[in-house]
Amino acid sequence: MRKALVAPVVAVLVAGVGALSYWAGTRNAPKSTGPAAAMPAKAAPAGIVVEATKVAVVSLPQALTAVGSLRSDETVIVRPEVPGRVSQILFREGERVTKGAVLIKLDDSVQQADADRAKANFTLSRTKHERAIDLRNKGFLSTQALDESDNSLKVAKADADLMEARLSKTTIRAPFSGTIGLRQVSIGDYVKEGQDMVNLESLDPLKVDFRVPELALSQVKDRQTLQITLDAIPDKAYDGRVVAINPLIDANGRSIVLRAQVPNTDGKLRPGMFARVRLFTSGSKDTMVVPEESLFPIGEDKYVYKVVDRKAQRQKVEIGARRDGRVEVLGGLAPEDVVVTAGGLKLREGALVTVTAPAAAPTTPVLNDAPKSKG
Repeated sequence: MRKALVAPVVAVLVAGVGALSYWAGTRNAPKSTGPAAAMPAKAAPAGIVVEATKVAVVSLPQALTAVGSLRSDETVIVRPEVPGRVSQILFREGERVTKGAVLIKLDDSVQQADADRAKANFTLSRTKHERAIDLRNKGFLSTQALDESDNSLKVAKADADLMEARLSKTTIRAPFSGTIGLRQVSIGDYVKEGQDMVNLESLDPLKVDFRVPELALSQVKDRQTLQITLDAIPDKAYDGRVVAINPLIDANGRSIVLRAQVPNTDGKLRPGMFARVRLFTSGSKDTMVVPEESLFPIGEDKYVYKVVDRKAQRQKVEIGARRDGRVEVLGGLAPEDVVVTAGGLKLREGALVTVTAPAAAPTTPVLNDAPKSKG
């Protein structure tokens, strides 16, 4: 009878303790209102922080494309005009020399002896001629004898000049300022007239020769601007200017040969390099451009990262001219696309991104404007 009464009493006590705990918890808990009280807040996922900008559309001049080769502004193979044995080499290969600097000296012992003999003969002939003039004035010498003396003096003078010229040819000097190439002779070598000794190149500025179709004759003119890019230096473009147009049209290829000059102040360009030329004409059209820092190479192709729905999307692009830190986009992007300009090294395809600043088009829609300083 007593066991039957204990079980219900225990159950009532347990229920009372549970109710008391619930009442105390709800009384001490902070109250909340609004939709957040019904559902806990969910934080937005953070992405890789990048900087981005919209693709800009600017007005660019039209251009003719061509290929060409770089050439030295001046180039020469240094060769001796007289035979002789090399006695001195006064340059180092690859160094820069100034006009008139002595490059090579040949053994001049024979030429020096000939010059001394000629000078002695000239001195003797001059003395004889002065004596003949004195005798003619006193009436002791005929006019014919005086003429023969004058002629002997002139022959002796010419012979002395000839020997002096031959002596000077043993000292070989730089015909212009430039960079010395690789020598092909050594001290002690016997060289003949016209033998190759070393090449000399003037490297700043350089020339570039290229061809355009004859149908473009009306679009080309002297002093036109151009831009060249090189496969050996893929991330830099060089500006130049047309200096000459060949008046003769090539009948075989029906093309016009143009020559331009390109500054080489940094010394990275070399004669013989293959160059891709963009000759800017008078016309213009609207073209998309992006900052140079948005591009990254994969093999021989160029890519950018687009921001699409807060995700990075790798996009292959076809580029054109480069100027003032911006690159012409010929294909792969649309005018309203947003491309990453900083932080792209950390990105991968499909990565979540956070743009630190709102994407905006450049304020100055001209490709060749100078960058504005930030104050």
